[in-house]
Parts: sequence; structure tokens; C-alpha cells
Amino acid sequence: MGKDSKSKDAKGKGKQAAGSSGGDDAGGGKGGKGKGAKSADGLGTCTYVKARHVLSEKQGKINEAYKKLQDGWLDNGDKVPPAEFAKIAQEYSECPSGKKGGDLGWFPRGKMAGPFQDVAFSTPVGATSAPFKST
Repeated sequence: MGKDSKSKDAKGKGKQAAGSSGGDDAGGGKGGKGKGAKSADGLGTCTYVKARHVLSEKQGKINEAYKKLQDGWLDNGDKVPPAEFAKIAQEYSECPSGKKGGDLGWFPRGKMAGPFQDVAFSTPVGATSAPFKST
């Protein structure tokens, strides 16, 4: 799961995210609105994030999707380009968002399931999380 470093104001949307996450999710980019003290990523306390993900009930399918991300970018220390993550989400995700490249848009704390929210709000800007279980 990754964050977009562009901020989102109360009236508008920030720039599109880069990155990914994972419920047996494998991936989502996210962006945040910084509020309060600045953290290491420069965002402070995020109140909103923008995420992409791949959702599947089958662990094997998630492992296959994540391996493609590793082989193409992550093993080299690169960030996954949003367009490439979107292709993998379209191919592997069982969530309706898969048709939109796994894009979940902007959401505040408390809107998503606990494990997904935890990863969404803790993954560094532009990064891709490892697969994880979610509800």
C-alpha cells in the first residue's frame, strides 16, 4: 500500500496515488492530508488516504499477483507505477474496484475494515505493502 505525498483539502481531491496495498489484499497507493506534527514522511497525522488494492479470497492468487509486483519492481527497490499496479488489480482482484485498477479513492479513518485501515494509514508514501489478511 502506498501514499501519495500530495495533500487533499476539505473541498477537493489530491493527485492520484502511486503504489499499492493488500486483504488477502496485495497492493494499493494512498494519499493523505497532513494535520498536526510532521512525521518522517512529512505528512503529519493523515486524516484521509487514497489507496489501491487487490482483493482475493485465495492465497495462491494473491501470492501470484504479489510475485509479479516483486519481479517487476519491488525486488529492485523500485516503486510500482500506478498504471502497472492497475493492470495487476484488473487481472487478479475479485473486488469490484478491480475494474478501476483497484482504486478505492480517498477515505477517512474509520471507513475501512480494521486490518486494511491499519495498513492504509501506516504504509509510506508510494510504497507497496506485503499481502495481508483483512475482513
